[in-house]
Amino acid sequence: MAQAYGNKFARIYNILWTNFAQSVAPILLQFYKTQGPQNSHILDLCCGTGQLAKYFLTQGYHVIGIDLSEAMLDYARENCREFIELGKARFIKADAKEFTIEEKVGLVVSTYDAMNHLENIEALRSCFHSVYKTLVDSGYFIFDLNTILGLRTGWNSLTFMDKGNIVILNRAIYDEEKKLAVTKITGFLQEEHGFFDRFDEVVYNKGYELDEIKQRLLQEGFQKVYFATLKDLSEPVQQPEKENRIFVVAQK
Repeated sequence: MAQAYGNKFARIYNILWTNFAQSVAPILLQFYKTQGPQNSHILDLCCGTGQLAKYFLTQGYHVIGIDLSEAMLDYARENCREFIELGKARFIKADAKEFTIEEKVGLVVSTYDAMNHLENIEALRSCFHSVYKTLVDSGYFIFDLNTILGLRTGWNSLTFMDKGNIVILNRAIYDEEKKLAVTKITGFLQEEHGFFDRFDEVVYNKGYELDEIKQRLLQEGFQKVYFATLKDLSEPVQQPEKENRIFVVAQK
């Protein structure tokens, strides 16, 4: 179920689906700034085409981006080229389930459902272990998840998008028994010669019980774990399962 997106999908993603990372980056940074002395090194896990990484870079941070898709990383490197040349950024092909970097970082972020793409709780546990080893003491790991409620209510749909030079058809279905949402994406991108080039991609989102997520993080050694929304990342939500999307805040 690993999401190693190809060249065509990465190109569309870089054009259409960067708003989420761009919108949450300032909120994540503001939260991090309020938590006391900061380590200026950040890990963007499942970094996609690099928009969140670029925001942190423009604010003076050093960023390492990890993604399984070389096509996504190519766009991230291009989007953050000036910072790579300054030695402030680098992008690495690696699997979120198991990775190692030399640096210790103060903050690991993973956004836009990336953790939902890991296929089972054991894959998540392995990811949490890798993150824990990467963080400095008292460092933070923050990631968002589509909750089971969010998948159940939002992933039984058929949507169509026509932007003239880009046409996208999404067919999504949620399997209650497997707690698995599957989205089949068919897209057409107009090339310079005027003809449309087709691509097909399947995106998986696995639903997880939030109590189990919390317990796995605590078992890996995180000292503090709670669920929040973007309205206030410092304020725990009392009934996170009733949210469609939740942010997990874990401190080492």
